[in-house]
Amino acid sequence: MNKKFLIICITLISLPLFSQGFQGKVYYKTVREFKIKLDSNSKVPDAQQKALQEMVRKQMQKTYVLTFDKNVSLYKEDAQLNEPVKSNGISITIGNSNDVLFKDVKNKTYVKSEENFGKRFLIQDSLQKLDWKLEKETKKIGKYLCLKATAVKMIDDYEGINKKEKQKEMKITAWYTPEIPVSNGPQYYFGLPGLILELHEDKMHYVANKIVLNPKNKKEIEAPKKGKKVSQKQYDAIMDKKTKEMIENFKSNRKKGSDAMQIIISN
Repeated sequence: MNKKFLIICITLISLPLFSQGFQGKVYYKTVREFKIKLDSNSKVPDAQQKALQEMVRKQMQKTYVLTFDKNVSLYKEDAQLNEPVKSNGISITIGNSNDVLFKDVKNKTYVKSEENFGKRFLIQDSLQKLDWKLEKETKKIGKYLCLKATAVKMIDDYEGINKKEKQKEMKITAWYTPEIPVSNGPQYYFGLPGLILELHEDKMHYVANKIVLNPKNKKEIEAPKKGKKVSQKQYDAIMDKKTKEMIENFKSNRKKGSDAMQIIISN
């Protein structure tokens, strides 16, 4: 069966469920691939290093919730507390984020309230529209039939803090369901003829594990308003400057003889 015809058929069957006032929620589990590198002077045994890697992996597994209607959405970390993981006398806690991302997929804009370096910013800009390629593969995620789509986007590639910034390609793989005909998904992603239930971008993976359609307690989906208003370009420049200052301060403290163990989490 022709893929476009299949999408149209599924969408037409589903449309009565998505009338005026429709709202839904999807919960995404996130997994990030990474490696831990300890400072060359560290004498931590291999077994403890492996335990540390497993602890960090568990703490980096987060749940995010996307509250959406036909045109707009809010994306934020689930409010439930994450307990610290303990092993061999080591305790690691990666704090919860209170950042909020509002997307208007109809007008292709977003507003994000984000806190960094003790200050809250309100980032307002346009959504990046990807050139999605609809693939032939299908699979079931829960009870929903999903279709595969791929895209490539350019991202910043830094070669060290004092080296020149370059651009590199990142392949995106998404699985979307026309059974929920909403052009939305995790993070900044949108633009497919159905809700994205699974997405893979480089080392980061998002998988939907709970979907609630037309919940009893519906809430108004509104853009955040708190924070210093900046564009994405302005915000990136501020973060770049602050990060360089932080790294220089760290280097200066190390020269003064700090004995703190350095842990680097990398892709």
